[in-house]
Amino acid sequence: MTGAEDAATPGRRPSAIPAAGLTGALEAIGTAAYVVDEEGRVIAVNAHAEQLLARPAEEFLGRDAHDLLHRDAHGHPMPRSRCDMRQAFHAGRTAQAEGDHFECGDGSLLPVSWLITPYVVDGRDAGTLVLVHAQRPPETARRPETAANPLPELERLALLAETTTRLTSTLDAEETLRRLLALVVPRLADWAVVDLITERDEVWRTAVVHAENGTLVRHEDLQGPMPPVPEDSPMPLSRALRGVASTLAGPQTYQQEPDSGIAVEQHRLFEVTGIRSAAIAPIRSTRAVLGALTLGRAKDPADFTTADLPLIEDIARRAGLALDNARLYQRQRKVAETMQNHLLPQMPRVPGLQMTARYLPAPDASQVGGDWYDAFSLSDGATALAVGDVVGHDLEAAAGMAQLRNMLRAYAWAHQEPPSRIVARLDEAVMHITDVTMATTIFARVEERDDGHWELSWTNAGHPPPLLISHDGLARYLTDGHGILLGTGVRTPRTDATAPLPPGSTLLLYTDGLIEAPGQTLDEGLQRLRRHAAALAHRPLTSFTDQVLRRVRHVTNDDDVALLAVRVPIRT
Repeated sequence: MTGAEDAATPGRRPSAIPAAGLTGALEAIGTAAYVVDEEGRVIAVNAHAEQLLARPAEEFLGRDAHDLLHRDAHGHPMPRSRCDMRQAFHAGRTAQAEGDHFECGDGSLLPVSWLITPYVVDGRDAGTLVLVHAQRPPETARRPETAANPLPELERLALLAETTTRLTSTLDAEETLRRLLALVVPRLADWAVVDLITERDEVWRTAVVHAENGTLVRHEDLQGPMPPVPEDSPMPLSRALRGVASTLAGPQTYQQEPDSGIAVEQHRLFEVTGIRSAAIAPIRSTRAVLGALTLGRAKDPADFTTADLPLIEDIARRAGLALDNARLYQRQRKVAETMQNHLLPQMPRVPGLQMTARYLPAPDASQVGGDWYDAFSLSDGATALAVGDVVGHDLEAAAGMAQLRNMLRAYAWAHQEPPSRIVARLDEAVMHITDVTMATTIFARVEERDDGHWELSWTNAGHPPPLLISHDGLARYLTDGHGILLGTGVRTPRTDATAPLPPGSTLLLYTDGLIEAPGQTLDEGLQRLRRHAAALAHRPLTSFTDQVLRRVRHVTNDDDVALLAVRVPIRT
């Protein structure tokens, strides 16, 4: 199915490994299925396809699906110009057909029907899902009593597959709902309503949308808080919100005397929207009922029937799992962010010095990690600066970071010693009284000399070097004072370095998440940081720090970042 005749060779493997869980998602489909990348190479296949086509997964992966499988009725290779699947594949549209033939691994020819549809891989990459059914032999298929049309089943499976991949590729609850509504309207209904149960057991009508001229229109006047769920009401929505069952409903369902406030709201919904046929299904996770999904038809002449309920239940169940995961993630993120905010310090007020700091968590972690910064006043009047990185991107790393930072603060306050001696004390203790396995840090002192000039002294334990940018845009790395990282168990002398801070200059301490980028060396990242920091030297310190973070950190970097910027005054 590729556009180039030599796009694949036998035995070739794809250049990128498919997303974790992609094969598992195919197994859940329940029919023969495989996924191809944008060049038509197979990147995932399920056991049903292996069995149906008598080929192990190894024979699929990396191979061009057209060359491997497609044959004409006589078993000859199918010309690309005559392949309907290839044409739909290149057009990026959903298509289906019957009467085609695939070659099995044992050399036999299998009559098949198929359906293809665009498919999301890794939440962003374009792929194509192919569903395959074996057709019955012609003499059997002609008999009315055994006739079967697989296409509706293929459409159902394709919709469920799309629902799974789209809803599970985000951990944002609002985005999950938006994708759910776009999947079912107008494909299954004119209207869709989502009622969710909040963590305080309140019902909230979260979304009421309908299709109009190809777009989804939200009716906020019908959204908002709902009355409580009655414990024994037989009405459809009440039953769904209790997780009892899926039910069909219509305007006549709510014409009788209402038994609850929810019944009143449902009567209003049917009256305002003109829905004359509805299917209502519980949205539930493995732990609890999260709400209900209502699909309504006002313009569609076909009413919902009980045969439609299993599909709607499947969609609602997948939505429930995705919403539950999103809620758990957001709850964990909120707790983690609160913890991180308490762990990271406020900048001290030091006459003459400007200081600002930023922390950006790893995007795919628990919103906390091992990167940290610190600034505090010392007992001798100097100002201490520190930045560091504890291995890891989780709560354990954050806890280790807190231990390390607090120990460094205690040593620095209690001992009026050079930075190298303070860090040596920290290194001696880290392996014995903390859970930190390995870490890097820079510890520095900034103080104003008697002549009014500012001076920096520091030691570096395996960390990227500080960057000093003059007021007129000259930038250089402070590479002296470098030593091995913390936690190695190797006792080597640590050294101090000293440098003047010119008037109006800016000192930048940072963690490696700022300069790392896929496919680039650290030297390239350091050069990128130096170039952008020099160009921003004239900016106010807050703007300088924000712009450095925005410009330098690579968009695909999944590491957390800590920044600490200090600017000394311009002498007048």
